[in-house]
Amino acid sequence: MKIVEQIKQPIDYEMELFEQKFRLSMSSKVALLNRITHYIVNRKGKQMRPMFVFLVSKMVSNGEVSERTYRGASVIELIHTATLVHDDVVDDSNRRRGFFSINALWKNKIAVLIGDYLLSKGLLLSIDNNDFDLLKIISVAVKEMSEGELLQIEKARKLDITEDVYYEIIRQKTATLIAACCSLGAASVKPNSPEVDTMRKFGELIGMAFQIKDDLFDYGTTRIGKPTGIDIKEQKMTLPLINVLNNCSKKEHDWLINSIKNHNKNAKRVKEVIAFVKDHGGLDYAVTKMKQFQEEALQLLQDYPDSPYKSSLELMVNYVIDRKK
Repeated sequence: MKIVEQIKQPIDYEMELFEQKFRLSMSSKVALLNRITHYIVNRKGKQMRPMFVFLVSKMVSNGEVSERTYRGASVIELIHTATLVHDDVVDDSNRRRGFFSINALWKNKIAVLIGDYLLSKGLLLSIDNNDFDLLKIISVAVKEMSEGELLQIEKARKLDITEDVYYEIIRQKTATLIAACCSLGAASVKPNSPEVDTMRKFGELIGMAFQIKDDLFDYGTTRIGKPTGIDIKEQKMTLPLINVLNNCSKKEHDWLINSIKNHNKNAKRVKEVIAFVKDHGGLDYAVTKMKQFQEEALQLLQDYPDSPYKSSLELMVNYVIDRKK
């Protein structure tokens, strides 16, 4: 059995019911909208976000979920999908998960409007049911995701990023959404309980490990295949590079910065930068940090009694750093 299916097993029923409710939550009287949302729903990814919502909800409440849990998972997916549609416009990207993006098929104007529509559907789903606590959790996540992206863009222009700023960027850009899923899962069944914050922290730690793993893919390994160097081409400063910049001589530092600033489109130079970062322990350092986040996340699960949901969450934490893509 594939690991993702194994993680999903204890919540198979909830995930099937969620899919039906999620389709309904997207519906509209406008035919064009329905055609596009149908296209979106049929090209979904692994659905990690709703899985976090249901697994956490069932772990903290001895197997219970509520209507609020389903609504919360739908809101997260609606708002997350809206941000992805907008991201593809911002990045001028024609593909999403191997399929054409909305902007590639229907152009930017429609893609932006679809993103706005999904965002408002998500907000209304919470407001119509007085789920204001859940809406707050999600709204904070969306605000932080935007801030994280903008902080990264600002720092890419100056290339003056420290390790602390890097953690802040990935906390906002990536970890905050997974934190929202876990926090929301707890809040949907145990509002205002200490678990809401514990699970937010748990999700944040997984998100940090997840993003460091993503950054490592850029450097490739024998398992993953060729290094892509995409982050270097886009002047994104990630942990392996930051660590090496902090620990090399001034001459090497100047060469690295010059390579990223002025020669980032030169394939040979990008390869040299990747080799330099590898040889100077940048990857090993990032792997160590990633494992620290993983350990901290697993530690937070220790206080909960054993259950299939807890086991799946432990599997999920390990999958995040063991995955091959």
